[in-house]
Amino acid sequence: MAEQGNAPTVTAKFPDLAGQAAIVTGTSRGIGAGIAEFLGRQGMRVAMSARSADAGEAVAARLRAAGVDCLFMAADLSTPDGARQVFEAAVARFGRIHLLVNNAAYVASVSFLKLDEQAYHKVFEANMRMIYGPSFLVAHHMVESGGGNIIHISSVGGTRAHRGMVGYDASKGGIEALTRAMALELAPHKIRVNAIATGLILTRVIKPEWAERFRQKEQGIPLGRAGTSEDVAAMVAFLASDAAAYVTGQVVYVDGGLTTQLTPPGIYI
Repeated sequence: MAEQGNAPTVTAKFPDLAGQAAIVTGTSRGIGAGIAEFLGRQGMRVAMSARSADAGEAVAARLRAAGVDCLFMAADLSTPDGARQVFEAAVARFGRIHLLVNNAAYVASVSFLKLDEQAYHKVFEANMRMIYGPSFLVAHHMVESGGGNIIHISSVGGTRAHRGMVGYDASKGGIEALTRAMALELAPHKIRVNAIATGLILTRVIKPEWAERFRQKEQGIPLGRAGTSEDVAAMVAFLASDAAAYVTGQVVYVDGGLTTQLTPPGIYI
């Protein structure tokens, strides 16, 4: 890794991924865009999707300018039609899909006492559907094609609760349970399934009025900084590579040590 500001720039290479094809969801910005870009630098062909057409196309254009063979489709992956459209477009373009990265998610701050039917559907149910739909289609394709990798992007909220985000955290806990169940059933078909639980990840420029609050959050992280999209993307590439050939059914925490501590710095019990 080479240092760039407070965060290192990931320079790791995974040459065995070159020429393979991946579907990455939620790529209009942030972690999803970072994953797509990092995989493209490994020589992978990338099918991307997100709900925002304009933002997603802008990311795809940036990758194409860098020489990445990619396509973008605007779709709502919480619906069966949306998941199938993305899957069929990726297969039509690339033929064989080697990797699925389920990154798309709804992030909403909803407390339990306000988690009515509408909020439940939008947060918990939709997040689970955005994992299930693409995974179901791609898993069948990988069984017929001889194997592959499926990686879910989860959150530390799956094991440690955020205040006021009960639906989101519950969905992440469900995704981690789904990871283990899928890994067990798909292992005989040479399909590995893992999840990455992210902590505080810096995905955009912090507004001046939020800078102090963000700095305080960083102080609560053992490694002393927020993560970057590249930190997450490098773990995706590792788990998809031959270097992780004996790893399946795992939830890997990319959180700077956040979940290792009982209490934040300066608080002792």
